[in-house]
Amino acid sequence: MFTHTCSACHRRELIFPSQVTGMENTDHGIVVTFTCWCDAEQTIVTGLKATQPVAPAAEAAVEPALAPAAA
Repeated sequence: MFTHTCSACHRRELIFPSQVTGMENTDHGIVVTFTCWCDAEQTIVTGLKATQPVAPAAEAAVEPALAPAAA
C-alpha cells in the first residue's frame, strides 16, 4: 500500500495492491499504474533510478518519485 494524491480528484488516498493495474521496470525507475478511488488512471515512478532526471517528454507523463517519510 502507498498514498497518492490524484491528479483528477486531488484527494490524497491510500492505494491498495488490488488497485494496481501494471508495473514496468524502465531505465527511469519502476513505473506503477493504478486506478484511483475516483476511477482515474494514475501513474507514478518509484525505485532507486526514479531520482535521476527524466527526459522532458517523459517527465510530463509521470509523477516524481515518492519521498521517504520524515521521522
